[in-house]
Amino acid sequence: MFEKVNPMHPDKVADRIAGALVDMAYQFEENPRIAVEVLIGHGECNIIAETSVHLGFVPIIDAVRRISGLSRIHVCYKEVPQDVILSANQNCDIRCGDNGIFKGVPVTQEQSRLSKIAHDIYARVPADGKYILADGRLILCQSNVSTEQLLAEYPDALVNPLGLWTGGLDVDTGATNRKLGSDMGDSVTGGGLHGKDLSKADVSVNIYAWLKAQMTGKPVELYCAIGDKCVGGTPYNEIVRTAREYIESVGGFERFAEWGLV
Repeated sequence: MFEKVNPMHPDKVADRIAGALVDMAYQFEENPRIAVEVLIGHGECNIIAETSVHLGFVPIIDAVRRISGLSRIHVCYKEVPQDVILSANQNCDIRCGDNGIFKGVPVTQEQSRLSKIAHDIYARVPADGKYILADGRLILCQSNVSTEQLLAEYPDALVNPLGLWTGGLDVDTGATNRKLGSDMGDSVTGGGLHGKDLSKADVSVNIYAWLKAQMTGKPVELYCAIGDKCVGGTPYNEIVRTAREYIESVGGFERFAEWGLV
Protein backbone atom coordinates (compact mmCIF):
# COMPACT_ATOMS: atom_id res chain seq x y z
CA MET A 1 0.00 0.00 0.00
CA PHE A 2 1.56 3.29 -1.10
CA GLU A 3 0.57 6.90 -1.74
CA LYS A 4 2.53 9.21 -4.02
CA VAL A 5 2.07 12.93 -4.68
CA ASN A 6 3.67 14.95 -7.45
CA PRO A 7 5.81 18.13 -7.25
CA MET A 8 2.81 20.47 -7.62
CA HIS A 9 0.96 19.10 -4.60
CA PRO A 10 0.87 22.01 -2.10
CA ASP A 11 2.97 20.13 0.47
CA LYS A 12 5.60 19.42 -2.17
CA VAL A 13 5.57 23.07 -3.25
CA ALA A 14 6.43 23.92 0.36
CA ASP A 15 9.20 21.29 0.37
CA ARG A 16 10.60 22.62 -2.90
CA ILE A 17 10.67 26.21 -1.64
CA ALA A 18 12.47 25.07 1.51
CA GLY A 19 14.92 23.15 -0.66
CA ALA A 20 15.52 26.20 -2.84
CA LEU A 21 16.53 28.21 0.23
CA VAL A 22 18.95 25.48 1.31
CA ASP A 23 20.45 25.55 -2.20
CA MET A 24 20.92 29.31 -1.80
CA ALA A 25 22.73 28.81 1.51
CA TYR A 26 25.15 26.37 -0.13
CA GLN A 27 26.00 29.02 -2.71
CA PHE A 28 27.37 31.17 0.12
CA GLU A 29 29.09 28.53 2.27
CA GLU A 30 30.43 25.01 1.76
CA ASN A 31 28.81 23.83 5.01
CA PRO A 32 26.05 26.27 5.96
CA ARG A 33 23.74 25.75 8.91
CA ILE A 34 20.13 26.19 7.89
CA ALA A 35 16.67 24.87 8.76
CA VAL A 36 13.61 26.17 6.88
CA GLU A 37 9.88 25.85 7.51
CA VAL A 38 7.33 26.87 4.87
CA LEU A 39 3.55 27.25 5.06
CA ILE A 40 1.88 28.26 1.82
CA GLY A 41 -1.63 28.55 0.41
CA HIS A 42 -4.46 30.89 -0.60
CA GLY A 43 -2.17 33.72 -1.69
CA GLU A 44 0.12 33.58 1.36
CA CYS A 45 3.58 32.12 1.92
CA ASN A 46 5.13 32.21 5.38
CA ILE A 47 8.76 31.19 5.80
CA ILE A 48 10.98 30.96 8.87
CA ALA A 49 14.68 30.19 8.38
CA GLU A 50 17.25 29.55 11.08
CA THR A 51 20.41 30.14 9.09
CA SER A 52 24.10 30.94 9.33
CA VAL A 53 23.97 32.97 6.11
CA HIS A 54 21.81 35.90 5.04
CA LEU A 55 19.84 34.87 1.97
CA GLY A 56 18.21 38.12 0.82
CA PHE A 57 14.51 38.78 0.38
CA VAL A 58 14.41 39.30 -3.41
CA PRO A 59 15.85 35.85 -4.33
CA ILE A 60 13.41 34.25 -1.90
CA ILE A 61 10.41 36.01 -3.47
CA ASP A 62 11.66 34.97 -6.91
CA ALA A 63 11.93 31.34 -5.77
CA VAL A 64 8.44 31.35 -4.23
CA ARG A 65 6.89 32.79 -7.39
CA ARG A 66 8.77 30.43 -9.69
CA ILE A 67 8.00 27.26 -7.72
CA SER A 68 4.39 28.11 -6.84
CA GLY A 69 3.61 29.39 -10.31
CA LEU A 70 1.95 32.45 -8.74
CA SER A 71 3.15 35.88 -9.82
CA ARG A 72 1.06 37.54 -7.11
CA ILE A 73 1.58 36.06 -3.66
CA HIS A 74 2.27 37.69 -0.31
CA VAL A 75 5.55 36.42 1.18
CA CYS A 76 6.37 36.82 4.87
CA TYR A 77 9.98 35.87 5.59
CA LYS A 78 11.62 35.73 9.01
CA GLU A 79 15.34 34.99 9.25
CA VAL A 80 17.08 34.25 12.55
CA PRO A 81 20.53 32.89 13.43
CA GLN A 82 20.88 29.32 14.56
CA ASP A 83 21.06 28.78 18.32
CA VAL A 84 24.63 29.40 19.54
CA ILE A 85 24.87 26.04 21.33
CA LEU A 86 23.71 24.16 18.25
CA SER A 87 26.15 26.12 16.10
CA ALA A 88 29.03 25.31 18.46
CA ASN A 89 28.36 21.61 17.90
CA GLN A 90 29.87 22.00 14.42
CA ASN A 91 32.85 24.21 15.32
CA CYS A 92 35.64 21.64 15.12
CA ASP A 93 34.23 19.00 12.81
CA ILE A 94 31.06 17.89 11.04
CA ARG A 95 29.24 16.09 13.82
CA CYS A 96 25.71 14.78 14.11
CA GLY A 97 23.40 17.79 14.27
CA ASP A 98 20.41 16.18 15.97
CA ASN A 99 19.04 13.22 17.89
CA GLY A 100 17.05 10.74 15.85
CA ILE A 101 15.98 7.26 14.82
CA PHE A 102 16.05 6.13 11.20
CA LYS A 103 15.04 3.06 9.23
CA GLY A 104 15.89 2.66 5.57
CA VAL A 105 13.74 0.10 3.77
CA PRO A 106 14.12 -1.33 0.24
CA VAL A 107 11.62 0.03 -2.27
CA THR A 108 8.97 -2.54 -3.24
CA GLN A 109 7.79 -3.36 -6.76
CA GLU A 110 4.44 -1.78 -5.91
CA GLN A 111 6.14 1.46 -4.84
CA SER A 112 8.32 1.52 -7.94
CA ARG A 113 5.29 0.97 -10.15
CA LEU A 114 3.26 3.77 -8.57
CA SER A 115 6.23 6.14 -8.63
CA LYS A 116 6.63 5.53 -12.36
CA ILE A 117 2.90 6.13 -12.92
CA ALA A 118 3.15 9.42 -11.00
CA HIS A 119 6.19 10.53 -13.00
CA ASP A 120 4.57 9.58 -16.31
CA ILE A 121 1.32 11.45 -15.58
CA TYR A 122 3.16 14.51 -14.26
CA ALA A 123 5.36 14.66 -17.37
CA ARG A 124 2.18 15.19 -19.42
CA VAL A 125 0.09 17.07 -16.83
CA PRO A 126 2.34 19.21 -14.60
CA ALA A 127 -0.40 20.03 -12.09
CA ASP A 128 -1.39 18.95 -8.57
CA GLY A 129 -1.87 15.19 -8.33
CA LYS A 130 -2.12 12.35 -5.78
CA TYR A 131 -1.97 8.63 -6.50
CA ILE A 132 -2.58 5.46 -4.44
CA LEU A 133 -1.84 1.80 -5.14
CA ALA A 134 -3.23 -0.64 -2.56
CA ASP A 135 -4.03 -4.36 -2.94
CA GLY A 136 -3.76 -3.98 -6.70
CA ARG A 137 -6.26 -1.11 -6.77
CA LEU A 138 -5.07 2.08 -8.46
CA ILE A 139 -6.58 5.44 -7.48
CA LEU A 140 -5.65 8.51 -9.52
CA CYS A 141 -6.53 12.04 -8.47
CA GLN A 142 -5.10 14.39 -11.07
CA SER A 143 -6.14 18.00 -11.52
CA ASN A 144 -6.51 19.70 -14.90
CA VAL A 145 -7.13 16.53 -16.89
CA SER A 146 -10.35 14.77 -17.85
CA THR A 147 -11.33 11.48 -16.27
CA GLU A 148 -11.83 9.98 -19.72
CA GLN A 149 -8.28 10.87 -20.71
CA LEU A 150 -6.77 9.00 -17.76
CA LEU A 151 -9.18 6.06 -18.04
CA ALA A 152 -8.06 5.56 -21.63
CA GLU A 153 -4.57 4.80 -20.33
CA TYR A 154 -5.50 3.25 -16.96
CA PRO A 155 -8.88 1.56 -17.61
CA ASP A 156 -8.96 -0.31 -14.29
CA ALA A 157 -8.21 2.76 -12.15
CA LEU A 158 -10.56 4.84 -10.04
CA VAL A 159 -10.03 8.32 -11.47
CA ASN A 160 -11.01 11.65 -9.85
CA PRO A 161 -13.85 10.30 -7.65
CA LEU A 162 -15.33 13.83 -7.24
CA GLY A 163 -14.90 14.72 -10.88
CA LEU A 164 -12.65 17.33 -12.52
CA TRP A 165 -10.84 19.52 -9.99
CA THR A 166 -8.31 22.32 -10.18
CA GLY A 167 -6.13 21.45 -7.18
CA GLY A 168 -3.20 23.61 -6.17
CA LEU A 169 -2.65 26.34 -3.63
CA ASP A 170 -6.11 27.88 -3.91
CA VAL A 171 -7.70 24.56 -2.93
CA ASP A 172 -5.30 23.38 -0.22
CA THR A 173 -2.39 24.59 1.91
CA GLY A 174 1.10 23.16 1.91
CA ALA A 175 3.57 22.68 4.76
CA THR A 176 7.15 21.43 4.84
CA ASN A 177 7.68 17.70 5.47
CA ARG A 178 4.01 16.78 5.50
CA LYS A 179 4.34 14.13 2.77
CA LEU A 180 7.16 11.95 4.12
CA GLY A 181 5.20 8.77 3.33
CA SER A 182 5.25 9.75 -0.34
CA ASP A 183 8.95 10.62 -0.13
CA MET A 184 10.21 7.57 1.77
CA GLY A 185 7.88 4.61 1.21
CA ASP A 186 8.19 2.20 4.13
CA SER A 187 11.26 3.93 5.54
CA VAL A 188 10.90 5.58 8.94
CA THR A 189 12.31 8.84 10.27
CA GLY A 190 12.08 10.76 13.51
CA GLY A 191 12.30 14.09 11.69
CA GLY A 192 11.75 15.97 8.44
CA LEU A 193 13.66 15.22 5.24
CA HIS A 194 13.51 18.64 3.59
CA GLY A 195 14.63 22.20 4.25
CA LYS A 196 17.78 21.37 6.22
CA ASP A 197 21.52 21.32 5.64
CA LEU A 198 23.59 18.13 5.49
CA SER A 199 24.79 18.33 9.10
CA LYS A 200 21.23 17.50 10.13
CA ALA A 201 20.74 13.77 10.71
CA ASP A 202 17.18 14.09 9.38
CA VAL A 203 18.72 14.64 5.96
CA SER A 204 22.02 12.77 5.85
CA VAL A 205 21.27 9.71 8.00
CA ASN A 206 17.92 9.22 6.25
CA ILE A 207 19.58 9.29 2.84
CA TYR A 208 22.45 7.08 3.99
CA ALA A 209 20.13 4.46 5.55
CA TRP A 210 17.87 4.45 2.48
CA LEU A 211 20.77 4.02 0.05
CA LYS A 212 22.26 1.23 2.15
CA ALA A 213 18.90 -0.56 2.26
CA GLN A 214 18.67 -0.44 -1.53
CA MET A 215 22.19 -1.89 -1.85
CA THR A 216 21.72 -4.68 0.69
CA GLY A 217 18.06 -5.44 0.03
CA LYS A 218 17.46 -5.39 3.79
CA PRO A 219 16.13 -2.80 6.26
CA VAL A 220 18.81 -0.64 7.88
CA GLU A 221 18.12 0.77 11.36
CA LEU A 222 20.24 3.59 12.81
CA TYR A 223 20.02 5.98 15.72
CA CYS A 224 22.12 8.92 16.82
CA ALA A 225 22.62 11.61 19.44
CA ILE A 226 23.55 15.20 18.77
CA GLY A 227 27.32 15.54 18.67
CA ASP A 228 28.01 11.94 17.58
CA LYS A 229 31.09 11.52 15.40
CA CYS A 230 29.98 8.02 14.34
CA VAL A 231 26.53 6.60 13.60
CA GLY A 232 26.11 2.84 13.38
CA GLY A 233 29.87 2.42 13.23
CA THR A 234 30.26 4.81 10.29
CA PRO A 235 32.03 8.18 10.69
CA TYR A 236 29.45 10.94 10.50
CA ASN A 237 31.49 12.93 7.98
CA GLU A 238 31.36 9.88 5.68
CA ILE A 239 27.57 9.77 6.03
CA VAL A 240 27.41 13.46 5.17
CA ARG A 241 29.71 12.94 2.18
CA THR A 242 27.46 10.13 0.88
CA ALA A 243 24.36 12.31 1.30
CA ARG A 244 26.09 15.26 -0.39
CA GLU A 245 26.96 13.12 -3.40
CA TYR A 246 23.37 11.93 -3.62
CA ILE A 247 21.92 15.44 -3.41
CA GLU A 248 24.36 16.64 -6.08
CA SER A 249 23.43 13.67 -8.30
CA VAL A 250 19.75 14.65 -8.31
CA GLY A 251 20.46 18.35 -8.91
CA GLY A 252 20.29 19.92 -5.46
CA PHE A 253 17.93 20.20 -2.51
CA GLU A 254 15.05 21.73 -4.48
CA ARG A 255 15.15 18.93 -7.04
CA PHE A 256 15.44 16.35 -4.27
CA ALA A 257 12.26 17.77 -2.72
CA GLU A 258 10.27 17.21 -5.92
CA TRP A 259 9.95 13.45 -5.45
CA GLY A 260 11.93 12.47 -2.36
CA LEU A 261 13.66 9.09 -2.20
CA VAL A 262 11.05 6.86 -3.87
